[in-house]
Amino acid sequence: MKKTKEPNTKIPPYEPDVIEKDLCTFFSPEWLKQAAKETGLIKRERKVTAVEMFWVLVNSYGVRLARNLAFIKRNYEKASNKKLSDSSWYERFTPELVAFLKICVIHAIEMLALEQNKVLNEKLAKFKDVLIQDSTIIRLHKSLARKFPAARSRTVAAGVKVGMLVSAVANSPKSIGIYPERTNELKTLRIGPWIKDRILLIDLGFYKHQLFARIIDNEGFFVSRLKGSADPLIVGMHSVCRGNSIDVVGKHISEILPKLKRQILDVEVEVSFKRRKYNGKERMDTERFRLVAVFNEDEEKYHVYLTNINKDVLEAEDVAKLYGARWDIELIFKELKSRYALDVVNTRNTQIIEAFIWISILTLFVSRRIYSLIRKYSPKEMVARYTQLRWSTIFAENADKQLTLILRYCGIERTIETVMNVYSSQALDPHVNRYRFREEWWS
Repeated sequence: MKKTKEPNTKIPPYEPDVIEKDLCTFFSPEWLKQAAKETGLIKRERKVTAVEMFWVLVNSYGVRLARNLAFIKRNYEKASNKKLSDSSWYERFTPELVAFLKICVIHAIEMLALEQNKVLNEKLAKFKDVLIQDSTIIRLHKSLARKFPAARSRTVAAGVKVGMLVSAVANSPKSIGIYPERTNELKTLRIGPWIKDRILLIDLGFYKHQLFARIIDNEGFFVSRLKGSADPLIVGMHSVCRGNSIDVVGKHISEILPKLKRQILDVEVEVSFKRRKYNGKERMDTERFRLVAVFNEDEEKYHVYLTNINKDVLEAEDVAKLYGARWDIELIFKELKSRYALDVVNTRNTQIIEAFIWISILTLFVSRRIYSLIRKYSPKEMVARYTQLRWSTIFAENADKQLTLILRYCGIERTIETVMNVYSSQALDPHVNRYRFREEWWS
């Protein structure tokens, strides 16, 4: 029997400190110090420094489920070899820290935008990028219900919404926003010139004909599922079905779908909608879109899509498959929640809540940065096997070791003496005068 050749799983040689060097270029010590100074986070560096604080937060809080300030403080003391008073640590969690973390997120997005981690296939070659917009809800303590009321909740509840626009080319978020949970999805997405020559995959929560028209006005493209209440008029055909077929032109889609027997329907439709108010007046308008209906064998029903991408660019089946790529953003939310505990926010302090959310997102960026390096140094036949969810588990398990290596690269050494100092100071019960009944009998 002929033996099959084993795939080459040997990692090619790479320079020492390659990850630490790249991360310290991505977030250089000089940039972190300047950002901390500009936001007022650190006015004079003493025991708490911008570099140490940033890397401890990203590699400690974001990958631990024991998410509290005391735990992070102990990690900071271990990493920096410094003993802090409670006040010098807790007083850092201020609006200035939130501003600093937000600037770090913007910086990461800008850095990743300069690179291209993925390449669109031949069918999408004419487009600059494929973008996916969606949001996820983070539950907060119910005492915050008045400030952050939950949507569609039968009991007293509070929550915030994290909106995200993800780039397929950069393989990471392109823009991120934090909103009250009751914020309408459409208010989290602003269409402008940035959409030109890009495809936006839209969830039903963003469905609005006026939005689609704005995308076209800005020379962009979109793919959306058709809303159940929408009933566009069919005005033309993009493909003709062989054999006996019903005439669909001049009819509304609600009249056609129940009678449809073909596998695919590809037509031109017209919709009427109200434009945005201008000088206090609204005007009616009409727009034509391409409507694609593909029969789903598993669900035994048609999945209907609306788009402005021409048939000569994407066939009907391609439109359906492309929309399926929206699963990427669901995987990012799953990674943030299951690996970096985005939704485990055990505090009532609104400033700390926002800080924790930004830290989790920064952890995602750092994880994705290392993920790209691992793929870069791996044999081509192995690259596809590095799935992001599995990678995020390995990253979380090794984040503490990575923190040690990054700080060592920055000239901050963690030794056994450092760890012993933390053990001896942090293990002390802060309640000095507390009565301990066992001391009467043994000690």
